[in-house]
Amino acid sequence: MMTKTWLITGAGRGFGLEIARAALESGDQVIATARDLERLDAVLPRDEARLLTARLDITDAEAATQVVSDGLERFGRIDVLVNNAGYGQVGAFEELSPSRIERQFQTNVFGTFHVTRAVLPTMRAQRAGRIINISSLLGLVGTDWWSIYCAAKFAVAGWSESLSRELAPFGLSVTAVHPGQFATDFLDPTSLGLGDVQIDDYRSLDHARRSFVAERNHEQPGDPVRFAAAIIHLADHDAPPARVAAGTDALHSFEIRAHQLLDSADEWHDFAVSTDAVVDADV
Repeated sequence: MMTKTWLITGAGRGFGLEIARAALESGDQVIATARDLERLDAVLPRDEARLLTARLDITDAEAATQVVSDGLERFGRIDVLVNNAGYGQVGAFEELSPSRIERQFQTNVFGTFHVTRAVLPTMRAQRAGRIINISSLLGLVGTDWWSIYCAAKFAVAGWSESLSRELAPFGLSVTAVHPGQFATDFLDPTSLGLGDVQIDDYRSLDHARRSFVAERNHEQPGDPVRFAAAIIHLADHDAPPARVAAGTDALHSFEIRAHQLLDSADEWHDFAVSTDAVVDADV
């Protein structure tokens, strides 16, 4: 099997770190990026032949282009892009200022766009490449207190599905991965943005949700190491899907959402067809 070169964002911890480790262990080459380069160099093995680490804030489009250029200079090609970098934004919609909402989209959505845009010219030239976008269970199912994070992850999933069709003629595949709850540091205070507008009506919701987050932190059922192994397998698959669940909870949500859509189509069938133009049968 051909040695692949991976570009992984947010590789300093969590999913990104485990995917980088798994790719190196499988014999591949890795361009690992994170905002904190010192941490990145501390947690990944020193391997000058197969590992390039780089500081990258994905909201900086020029920096993303430079990282891709440096990676191509070192390894000659990029075969797999894993768009993993991002953070969680919690709080009721009204409790998030416009600046908080814009920052969430600048990172989780537009930052993902920047890195992908930087990689696509070389993948198209190769007529080969895999793009794996880490969405979320909350990119499939909306829930209270996470509305803006859901909006961002829904955006990534919808864009991924469309991009997969655009790029298929060039031999490229795009997959949105929807992880459920995994035992990473995603729920750590350093990984979550909180609401910055206090509204009394939401106080009980905030208290309940913050307690839930504190209780679940590092107790989630998913195993990040096994997740990384699954991503390595996904990158090797001949026909990867446009969307895939990761974790039993995410799989269950896929099934529930499928039934919800079918039930809605059945219950609201007459409403849907009532909006069609009327065609005169005698014409």
